[in-house]
Amino acid sequence: MESHEKRWYVLHTYSGYENRVKSNLESRAQSMGMQDYIFRVVVANETVRQVKDGQAKEVVENTFPGYVLVEMVMTDQAWYIARNTPGVTGFLGSHGGGSKPTPLLPEEVERIMKRMGAEITVSDLDVKEGDTVKVIAGPFADLTGKVTEVDHEKQKLKVNVEMFGRETSAELGFDQVDTAVD
Repeated sequence: MESHEKRWYVLHTYSGYENRVKSNLESRAQSMGMQDYIFRVVVANETVRQVKDGQAKEVVENTFPGYVLVEMVMTDQAWYIARNTPGVTGFLGSHGGGSKPTPLLPEEVERIMKRMGAEITVSDLDVKEGDTVKVIAGPFADLTGKVTEVDHEKQKLKVNVEMFGRETSAELGFDQVDTAVD
């Protein structure tokens, strides 16, 4: 079952290898030209307060040891690349024998991301090339610029902002800009 919809899946990994799998999969997706199919790779973790020897400190703990979340379009090639990434033992929800896995439900993903303190934004920004937008987050916050490219699939856009007397191109997420320009 090949899907052309972007969904979240769970990779099973060797425990303790989650961050290595994340970086390996991201670099494999980049080097194999799969950025249009493999979007985000997330190791679910949260900051927990621990008291050790009378000292309180915050520690980042892996919420799901042995698992990595991946947002992808489930094509044969994307499945093959993710499945054969070093440290990956398989997909959760796959019945073996080359069968495609079952994606997570949107409410499951939302619950996991909220627990991590990250938000999943599914917005459809109403902008087109040539529009002026105000950057509201990130290193270019409070600058305005012209939109040069819009990618609704990835929820990203390229904006030319003026900085230090030069025009600089910035790739931004839909959640980093506002169409209401002062």
